[in-house]
Amino acid sequence: MYAVEVRDHIMIAHSFKGEFFGPAQRLHGATFVVDVAFFRETLTADNVVVDIGRAHEALKAALAPLNYRNLDEIEVFTGKQTTTEFLSREIFNSMAEAARSGALGPGGEGIGSIRVTLHESHVARAWFEGPVG
Repeated sequence: MYAVEVRDHIMIAHSFKGEFFGPAQRLHGATFVVDVAFFRETLTADNVVVDIGRAHEALKAALAPLNYRNLDEIEVFTGKQTTTEFLSREIFNSMAEAARSGALGPGGEGIGSIRVTLHESHVARAWFEGPVG
C-alpha cells in the first residue's frame, strides 16, 4: 500500500453539551493540526500516489469554512457535538469528495482510502479512515 500525507491546521472555538464533557461545556478554543493520508494499491503512470500540491489545496479548501470560526454558530453543526472524532469524519467527507470529483487531478480517481487525523495536542489525536467510494 502506498500513501502520501499532507498537513495543515485550523483554529476553532466550540462548546459541548452534557456532564460527560466537564469544563469543555464552556466555550473554548482549539488548534488542530490536520493530517490527511491518501492510500492506493499501485502508483500512477507518473509513479505518484496523488498530486501533493492539489491534495494540499483540497485540504485548505476543506478547512476554510471551519478556520477561525465558532463551530457552535455554523448551521450544519447545530445540535451536534463537534468532537475531534466528529470533525475528522466531516473533513474526510470533503476530502473523499475531492478525490471523486477530480479535484486531486489525474490519478486522484485511484485513491482507495483516506485517513484524516486531527491532533488536538501533543498527547492526543483522533482520526477517521475509510474508503473513498
